[in-house]
Amino acid sequence: MSTPDAATPASANRSLRGLLFLLATIAGVSVANIYYNQPLLDNLRQSFPRSASWVGAVPAVTQLGYAAGMLLLAPLGDRFDRRRLILLQIAGICVALVVAATAPSLAVLIVASLAIGVLATIAQQAVPFGAELAPPSGRGHAVGVVMSGLLLGILLARTAAGVIAEYLGWRAVFAISVVVLILLAVVIILRLPRSQPTSTLPYGKLLVSMWHLVVEHRALREASLTGAAMFAAFSIFWSVLALLLAGAPFHLGPQAAGLFGIVGAAGAMAAPLAGKFADRRGPRAIITLSIALVAISFVVFGVSATSIAGLVIGVIVLDIGVQAAQISNQSRIYALKPDARSRVNTVYMVAYFIGGAVGSGVGAVVWPIFGWLGVSVAGVAFAGLAAWNHLRLPSRTAAG
Repeated sequence: MSTPDAATPASANRSLRGLLFLLATIAGVSVANIYYNQPLLDNLRQSFPRSASWVGAVPAVTQLGYAAGMLLLAPLGDRFDRRRLILLQIAGICVALVVAATAPSLAVLIVASLAIGVLATIAQQAVPFGAELAPPSGRGHAVGVVMSGLLLGILLARTAAGVIAEYLGWRAVFAISVVVLILLAVVIILRLPRSQPTSTLPYGKLLVSMWHLVVEHRALREASLTGAAMFAAFSIFWSVLALLLAGAPFHLGPQAAGLFGIVGAAGAMAAPLAGKFADRRGPRAIITLSIALVAISFVVFGVSATSIAGLVIGVIVLDIGVQAAQISNQSRIYALKPDARSRVNTVYMVAYFIGGAVGSGVGAVVWPIFGWLGVSVAGVAFAGLAAWNHLRLPSRTAAG
């Protein structure tokens, strides 16, 4: 693997910081593509009135595509140069975005959205790449920097798409993303080093080896369940927030819910700090604190059903807690098997997004029956599940 300029410690640190910022940008810009379509559903209904009842399939197949891409493409980072994989996926997603921007029918848009989801897993190459570039003593900080970009992409994608669509139309959202990705590819060619493959396994055995990693490493199983429960809590809030804001006493539209993404960006900005604490104090201590923060955030939500200020405070606490746990969990698992970081990351992230889907599903069931208080109680329950899983084993046995 090509390494940053090591002529002096200062120049090496500057070079590493620059590479981590580039990887954070790659993660954020790529993952944003799976969220752009969510605020556009009403626009799509108007553009394709004969297929209006099927517009919900657009975000659904995008998410399914992302899950498939994580499982089928992300492990390739152990087998091939990650820089080349990132560039190939950028080329592919640009083609899919052009098809989406020019789609003559909803059916074509749905197919393009599936491809966008599969190829947007570029982010799952960027995060383990950051862990690979950093020294062991700074791995948590490196993961935190790259993950801050990914979370910013998740939180701000809806806001950006809503603003662009309002002034330029929904097709412009996909077209502008193509331009941004092409510019990013140029920077990658100029600045990002190659990585050194760590496995020679054939593709089939590469996939099968992920099951062996799950069986072999207790810490991977624990981190995956904890992460899934935390992302379930995160998702239940964000999946129901727009419904809360639409009703009394707020009577606010989807744009207001999108603006909460900007508030949530505070959690993303705290990610590098969480990584530093994980490096210094150990990741398990930070995860314990993070779980407590998520539980507290839902207590705040529960008493803030009519308060914007309370919701804002809760969002900040929630996102800091979820993000700090994510950084610490990934810092732990990347140390388990350095030659299989992409596969370890795939196991963790597949569990993570399954947790997110469960959280959204629970929100859809709980909201119409129990309202906002029920959603808040479910969020505390997810935090409780994370706490039980995290604390049920002594730290010495949960480390590997």
